[in-house]
Amino acid sequence: MLAEAERRKEVPDDTRAVAKTTLHRLLSRRDIPLREKTLWRMLYETAARAAEILALNVEDLDLEGRRAPVCSKGGAIEWVYWDSGTARLLPRLPDGSSRTHGPIFLAERRSVPARRPAAADICPHTGRVRLGYDRARVLINTYTGLDLHQLRHSAATRLGEAEVPLQLIMGKTRHKNPRTAMRYVTPGSGAIARITEHLAPSPLALRLPS
Repeated sequence: MLAEAERRKEVPDDTRAVAKTTLHRLLSRRDIPLREKTLWRMLYETAARAAEILALNVEDLDLEGRRAPVCSKGGAIEWVYWDSGTARLLPRLPDGSSRTHGPIFLAERRSVPARRPAAADICPHTGRVRLGYDRARVLINTYTGLDLHQLRHSAATRLGEAEVPLQLIMGKTRHKNPRTAMRYVTPGSGAIARITEHLAPSPLALRLPS
């Protein structure tokens, strides 16, 4: 019976949002390879899951519309959108202007017969394989100490701090449950400091005798 049904235990999301200035500083570092900069910028601007972006192919990109279709958790095809930062970086990827098919983000290694992946994960132009999630996760941690999911979390948090309505944030992150999306819009210290200003006494009150 419904009255006897046990309420599902909610798992807290302890992911920490990264400050906007910190992210932009990281993405400007000269010691970080272009591939990583592009991937991280794209993850942040699309607020997409890392696996979704890593699965994209060159032919999926709508460069003019700054968007691409991804396969969501439920199997539906949905669109993700990026901004000018990603738009500037994508054409600069190695062979970015000449490749017409195959994975966008390529690993360093080429395909070998003993470990040959699916044909869709091999670039027909270079023979290199698709960059995997595990390798991408190791790289961001090595360079920055961050986790891939923090980019998605940070994007949603920035939108929440900008007072973007929850419905639009859900559209951007493609969450279906408002309670789930709320985990990603916990305001940061900057937003808390700004709203505290509303508690300050008015100039008139300061001039009145106590």
